Amino acid sequence: MEIVPNVHVIPGVVVNVYLLIDTDGLTLIDTGLAGNNKKILKYIAGLSKQPSDLKRIILTHSDGDHVGALAALKAATGARAYASPIEAKAIQAGHPSRALKVRGVLALFFKVMFIFFKVKPATIDETLSNGEVLPVLGGLRVVETIGHTPGHISLFAPSAKILFAGDSMTASADSQLRTSRGRNTWDEAKAIEAVKIQAALGAQIVCVGHGPIVRDAANKFPQKNEGTLICAD
Repeated sequence: MEIVPNVHVIPGVVVNVYLLIDTDGLTLIDTGLAGNNKKILKYIAGLSKQPSDLKRIILTHSDGDHVGALAALKAATGARAYASPIEAKAIQAGHPSRALKVRGVLALFFKVMFIFFKVKPATIDETLSNGEVLPVLGGLRVVETIGHTPGHISLFAPSAKILFAGDSMTASADSQLRTSRGRNTWDEAKAIEAVKIQAALGAQIVCVGHGPIVRDAANKFPQKNEGTLICAD
């Protein structure tokens, strides 16, 4: 589904996976679970593109629902993979960059769940740093947004005023943005600070990992409430 010209969200994938189109090739942001490579390649073919047209795969973080199809996509396309140094290390080891805050029966439940979210290690070809600009959509800026994970990044395209936020935020059914929090958030205080940074970018469209595309986004970021930010559950 096209969000704006040259920016697509691929339907039918467990998380929101974004495909960016440039004259020099395609760029993918996140990959979904293992096996989602088939739907991604089918979508690319539907645009009359070849697997080899995929040049870059950017990972916002190392969770299995975002990197599960990376190894298969690299093998099928020859694309180069990009991530922050912390997340790159985790991706190449095949595990998340932080442990979940769970104990007892819940810990056992998540241990079983990780069997289904198992990630095949994959090589990261280049690491990304805060402020770096990639030659995508007229300049795609790397924004350090740690909190959900210790090396989480977002990506901002000033020319289109689009922010790709990964899991630093989620979006509710009524298109309100919420800060990452809870058992899968590495540091909630840092997550709140990350959202403040993102709110100042001037994005008009926010593309999150989970939830709908948020348009007219300026007033939909988490707002101050008695000195804190409203966060997602």
